[in-house]
Amino acid sequence: MFYTIGEMAQKLNVAPSTLRYYDKEGLLPFVERSSGGIRMFKDEDMEWLRVLGCLKKAGMPLKEIKTFIDWSRQGDATIGQRLELIEKQRQSVLDQQKQLEDTLLMLDYKRWYYRTAQAAGTCAVHDSLCPEEVPERFRPLKEEWKAKS
Repeated sequence: MFYTIGEMAQKLNVAPSTLRYYDKEGLLPFVERSSGGIRMFKDEDMEWLRVLGCLKKAGMPLKEIKTFIDWSRQGDATIGQRLELIEKQRQSVLDQQKQLEDTLLMLDYKRWYYRTAQAAGTCAVHDSLCPEEVPERFRPLKEEWKAKS
């Protein structure tokens, strides 16, 4: 069964313009075209498009995605190269995840800080808190700041 660009875009929850852009950038060499040049997507194209979307969401540049697709089309001789590219991007995502966790911890700390201050009516309440009154997960932050002061 074949799908139009609109139907495939709907299945993938992306705009048709996204698929057109990917095609223009050479990322859809596997998509067939009708004699009139209309893109004809098949069910098996969906896996490729999902991988492409995943790599894009993972922050991989389009140029590297194109390289990955080209290597995939070359067959088993490029398995090692593809694995290396995936490993590199995976590490990049793990690094981003760590940065987001650190950011969330800071936001959670500041939320606690201001809730405590609001309940006391002043930020000065934090000057008189003993370490045990600070939630355990925020104590390393306070210690780190104290050490840098």
